[in-house]
Amino acid sequence: MSEKKEPSIWEGFKAFLMRGNVVDLAVAVVIGAAFTNIVNSVVKGVISPLVGAFGTQNLDQYSLCLKDPCKVAADGTVNDGVAILWGSVLNATLTFLITAAVVYFLMVLPMAKYLARQEARRKAKEDTHEVIEVTELEVLKEIRDAMVAQRGSGHDRG
Repeated sequence: MSEKKEPSIWEGFKAFLMRGNVVDLAVAVVIGAAFTNIVNSVVKGVISPLVGAFGTQNLDQYSLCLKDPCKVAADGTVNDGVAILWGSVLNATLTFLITAAVVYFLMVLPMAKYLARQEARRKAKEDTHEVIEVTELEVLKEIRDAMVAQRGSGHDRG
C-alpha cells in the first residue's frame, strides 16, 4: 500500500507565489504605490493652487461649523464645537477622480485597445486557416474523384 506524500507547507507556499496572478498583484501594488506620489503631486502642485485662486490652497482648511465655537487645530483635529471638515473630503475626492482618470486613460483604455487588436488578429488568422483547410479539402476531394475515375476506366479495359 503506497501512501502519497502530501506537499509540505513550504512547497504549497512556493506554488502559491509562482502563480501568475500573485506576481501580477504584487507588481500592481508596487506601481500603485509609486503612482500615488505622482497623483498627490498633481493635486498639491496643480489642483490646490487652482482652487487656491478662489480661496485657500489647502483644501483641508475648508470646514462648516455646526455648533459654535468651532476651533480646528492645524493638524485637522476639532478642539471645540462640531465642525464638518468638507475640505478634506473634497481633497480626497479630487485625488480619487484624478487617479481614476489617469489609470483609465493611460492604462485601461490602451490595454483594452491592444487586446481588441490582438483578438482581431487572432480571429483573422483563424479565418485564414479555415479558408486554407477548405481549399485543401476541395483539392483532396478532386484527387479522390480523379483516382476513382482512373480506376473506373482501368476496369473497363481489362
